[in-house]
Amino acid sequence: MSDAQRWVLPSVRTMGELTDLVCAPLIDRRVGKEWWIAAGLALAGTIVGAIAIGYSLLRGVGSWGNNTMVVWGFPIANYVWWIGIGNAGTLISSLLLLTRQKWRASINRFAEAMTLFAVSMAGIFPIIHLGRFMYFYWLAPYPSTMGTWPQWRSALVWDFWAIVSYLLFSILFFYVGLLPDLATLRDRPGSEARRRIYGAFALGWQGSARQWAAHGTTHRMMAAIAVPLVCSVHSIVGLDFAASLMPGWAESIFPPYFVVGALFSGFAVVVLLAAVIRRAFGFQAIIRPAHFDVMAKVILAASIVMTISYATEWYQAWWSGEAAETRAVAFEFTGPYAWLYWLMLLGNCIAPQLLWSPRARASLPVLCAVSVGILVGMWLERILIILVTLSRGYQVSSWWIYAPTIVDFLILFGTLCAFCLLMLLFARIVPLVSIHETRELVAEAAK
Repeated sequence: MSDAQRWVLPSVRTMGELTDLVCAPLIDRRVGKEWWIAAGLALAGTIVGAIAIGYSLLRGVGSWGNNTMVVWGFPIANYVWWIGIGNAGTLISSLLLLTRQKWRASINRFAEAMTLFAVSMAGIFPIIHLGRFMYFYWLAPYPSTMGTWPQWRSALVWDFWAIVSYLLFSILFFYVGLLPDLATLRDRPGSEARRRIYGAFALGWQGSARQWAAHGTTHRMMAAIAVPLVCSVHSIVGLDFAASLMPGWAESIFPPYFVVGALFSGFAVVVLLAAVIRRAFGFQAIIRPAHFDVMAKVILAASIVMTISYATEWYQAWWSGEAAETRAVAFEFTGPYAWLYWLMLLGNCIAPQLLWSPRARASLPVLCAVSVGILVGMWLERILIILVTLSRGYQVSSWWIYAPTIVDFLILFGTLCAFCLLMLLFARIVPLVSIHETRELVAEAAK
C-alpha cells in the first residue's frame, strides 16, 4: 500500500468523484434538519452569551467573580484557552505542510478555520476585561497630540499585538490555501450568482502551471513564517505570567510550556471536528481511521510533554527553597481548588495514556472522550494558573478565594456556542476539506 492509499479509500477512484464528494454539501444537498437544529441551538447560546456580556458591561466587572486580589479570573483564563486553540490550527497546518505529511490534506482546512474562529473568541475577553471597553483602542499606538502612547510593559498591549498580528496572518494563510478550491466552486454548474461570488474571491485563478508554481512557493513560504510566528505569539501569552514576580508565575518554562499546551488542546479540537464532519457529511473515504490514529499519537506525545512540564514546576518550587513557591504547590494539591487540580491532571496527564493502546486509538468514542477530557483539563489549567497564584500571594493578609458567578459561566458558554455557529456556517460556504490537495492523493493512489 502506497502512502497516498493509506489516506484515501478506494471508493473514491477519480478526481471527479472526490470533487463531487467534497462539493456536495455546498451545492447539491439541501440543508438538513440536523443542521438547522444545531444552528438554532448555537444561535440561542450565542444570544445568551451576548446578553451576559451586555449585562456585565452595564453593571461593571463587579458582576463577575473577580475580587480585590484575584483581579483576572475567568476573562483572562478564557482568553488564554481560546488563543491556545486558535494558535494550534495554523501551527498544525503549517508544520504538516513543511514536513510534507500527506494526511494533512483531510484536516488542514477546518483546522485553519478553527484558528480564525477561536482567535475571534479570544479577542473578546481582553476587551471586556478592560471594564471601559469603549477605550480598547488605547492599546494601539495611535497618533495623539497629547502623546498618550500605550504602556509597553503592560500584558494587555502584548496581547493586543499578539491577537491582531496572528489573526491577520492566519486569514492570509487560510485564503491562499483556499484559492484553487474557490475556482473549482466557480466552475461547478449551478446558480449564476453563486458562481460569480466564488469567481470574485478566486481572483482569476485558472490553474496554469505558472499559477500552481507561484501558489506552492507562496504557501510554503507562509508556512515557514507561521511556525515561528505561532511560537512567538503564544510565548507572549506565557510571558503575561512569567514576566511577573508572583509565586508560581516567574518561571522560564512558561513560553514553551504554553506552546505545547496550545498544540495539545488544538489537536483535541481537530479530533472532535474531524469526527463530527466525517459522520455528518459522509467523508469516511477521506477522513479515515488512520487519520485519527496519527492524531492520537501526537496527542499522546504532547500529554507526556505536559506531564513533564507539571513535574518540572513542582521540582523547581522544591529546589528553589522559596517559601511562597512551595506554598503555592502545596495549595494546588491540598487547597480549596485541589479537586479541580486533580481533575486537570486526570484530563491532561492520565486519560491520554490510554492512547498507548492501538485499540483505544482505533476507537473513535474513546478518542473523542479523551479529547473532551483534554479540553476540560486545559481550561482548568488556565484558570488554576490564575487562581492559585492570586489566591496565595506573598502577603497572608491578601489571601482571598475566588468564586465565579453565573455571568462568568454564561459568557464562556456564549463563546462556545458562537464558535460552533461559525463552524456550522463555514460548512455551508467553504469546502471543509482541501479539494486540490486530496485530488493529489487520489491521483497518486490510482497509479
